[in-house]
Amino acid sequence: MNKQEHRCGFVAVVGRPNVGKSTLINAIIGRKVSIVSPKPQTTRHRILAVHNERDSQTVFVDTPGLHLNANKAMNRMMNRTAANALLDADLVLLVCEADRWTTEDDAVLARVRESGKPTMVLLNKIDRIKQKEELLGLIAAMSERHQFLEILPLSAKNGENLDRLLSLLPERLPVSPPLFPDDMVSDRDDMFRAAELIREKLTWELRHELPYGLTVQIERFDDEAEGISMHAVIWVERDSQKGIVVGKGGALLKKIGTQARIELKRHYRRPVHLEMWVKVRDNWADSDKDLAQLGYDVP
Repeated sequence: MNKQEHRCGFVAVVGRPNVGKSTLINAIIGRKVSIVSPKPQTTRHRILAVHNERDSQTVFVDTPGLHLNANKAMNRMMNRTAANALLDADLVLLVCEADRWTTEDDAVLARVRESGKPTMVLLNKIDRIKQKEELLGLIAAMSERHQFLEILPLSAKNGENLDRLLSLLPERLPVSPPLFPDDMVSDRDDMFRAAELIREKLTWELRHELPYGLTVQIERFDDEAEGISMHAVIWVERDSQKGIVVGKGGALLKKIGTQARIELKRHYRRPVHLEMWVKVRDNWADSDKDLAQLGYDVP
């Protein structure tokens, strides 16, 4: 490509929950753009991640996992967010687990077909497959499900085949000047990233006890010469959940606060003073009004 053929476009990364979409994007960008945890539906927002090369700019769109059980407003909102990202994309990357295909994967593939967007499928987590010849059968099975542009086995966890993926993307994007500055990594601001990093620590510590009933809101964020000072509110849906998050004698909240401060200090490369409170907002995850007030993308 010459200078007049600079390419730029949006690449929607879609799939069912917990297939490694955010891990993939973080590996490509080389830093944490989206939080990750073993818990499905950790990603709740549409997040843009910008990857620049000499003759191209690829804007990855990290999306919540498309799922079948959308009983609450939160789940419906996440499904809408992922579906809308499909409509706006120039190219779709459908991520699935190489060794596992489920009814939720079928549902995601149906959405992809409906979108009519050119699609590559990524068979992720090939590091779990001991006999690599098994991949031939998995690729063959995948080719029968849809006419994909490419079927690429990879491992977002250990970086296997990421270079191959990045070499395939620019030619699939429209000829266009860059849409974002060269030094831009994500469209999300410092307050959003801080709230997400705190929520990540909560998700890891509480993943067996408090799956979806909490969110984090930064009420104050002061960036001063001596460091960053922030106040964070952890919202839960019921009084009983507040006790779980705080822990006996405040021990669990203190532990999470310490972990979050370490991560935030590493992220911002500056001293961080963090204060956290746990508050109850009844059934916030099933209220469009509450979701909007808490910073979620509600129409």
